[in-house]
Amino acid sequence: MSIALLFGIFFFLVILGTPIAICLGASTFVTLMVFTDISPIEISSMMFEKIEHYSLMAIPMFIFAGNLLSKGSAAQRIIEFAKSVVGHLPGGLPIAAIFASIIFAAVSGSSPATVVAIGSIMFGAIMQAGYPKKYAVGTIATAGSLGILIPPSIVLIVYGVTAEVSIGRLFMAGVVPGIGLGIMMMIVTYIGARRLGFERTEPQPFKVRLAKMKDASWGLMTIVIVIGGIYGGIFTPTEAAAVACVWAFIVSVFIYKDIKITNIYKTALESAKTTSMIMFIIANAMLFAHFLTIENIPQGITEALIEADVNKYMFLLMVNLLLILAGSFMEPSAIIMIMVPLLLPVAVALGVDPIHFGIVITVNMELGMVSPPVGLNLFVTSGLTGMSIKDVIIAAWPWTLTILFGLLLITYIPDIVLFLPDLMYGS
Repeated sequence: MSIALLFGIFFFLVILGTPIAICLGASTFVTLMVFTDISPIEISSMMFEKIEHYSLMAIPMFIFAGNLLSKGSAAQRIIEFAKSVVGHLPGGLPIAAIFASIIFAAVSGSSPATVVAIGSIMFGAIMQAGYPKKYAVGTIATAGSLGILIPPSIVLIVYGVTAEVSIGRLFMAGVVPGIGLGIMMMIVTYIGARRLGFERTEPQPFKVRLAKMKDASWGLMTIVIVIGGIYGGIFTPTEAAAVACVWAFIVSVFIYKDIKITNIYKTALESAKTTSMIMFIIANAMLFAHFLTIENIPQGITEALIEADVNKYMFLLMVNLLLILAGSFMEPSAIIMIMVPLLLPVAVALGVDPIHFGIVITVNMELGMVSPPVGLNLFVTSGLTGMSIKDVIIAAWPWTLTILFGLLLITYIPDIVLFLPDLMYGS
């Protein structure tokens, strides 16, 4: 009865268009008040206790570091470097947008931030080069989704905290799938450009490429410092986020000199607003998941599926279908906080590695970012380009299908995900 009330209120609020954090919190609060003796003060204390996790401290710092670099010229310099490397190929500018998105994703850790930083610069340039508007829009909307897979990723941090697995291993596990999906998207872009009649042009001289790389090197060093520091055992992911903040500040204010000290407060305030939104979702989602756990719902699902003799391949297919559907309506962090406590015990019982499972979930979240009706990247891209949501969806479908194909490979070939973490940390 309690579960019926919990999900009844939750879905009723979702249908009304209530923000997902309120849906989670309100449904759990009412259910706890009706079926338990827990007081409202205890419930509020539980919410704060749920987010008192050391690893979650990385989220505001990575957001702040990404904002510092995106507000300055670091994104522009990264784009110029990407154009010098691949700009001469058929589809060179859209490919450069994907290449730049891969790089910037490793700086910002955020999908919408990657869309804004790269799309605001590259959309006009791609259009001026003679590419159809839909071609430019489709590339930018989907390439930005790589921001939640390539480390450092906020979504991977949330999964690591929820699943209680190593965030360092998760970050390493996201490298090959993230770069692999990016390359697959580049290939699709190249083939599409050839079909549109675009030809190869003269590549830029090596000296020019080297100069562009040097120009972008201070921004690119963020990746080296963060990823290298984590995998070199110098600092933890949370400490890496703090180092990234300091480095981004130094680069933007003192090296590139494109952000004034007086603008730091505004950037910090924007980062705080984004962080508060994410943390509010996490707190309410953890409370929701806590109630499911005390009602033994995860254990019940695990037992039912094992008794039904569902093998891990069928289970993973069911998970993908469920998460693609959920990703079309909900924010990634909320989905992870709700679904992981339910699904991870089943996955482990069926022999699925928790690290592999985390990357499968994250790629599903990528698809959700570009899936109607509430894919966030669709709205961000629509706002940047002035196209309707419907046209953005149509424009993005070749690259969306590419991500879907990559998801199938990642789901059923675990070594794609586990190769690097096993190599670095041991199996």
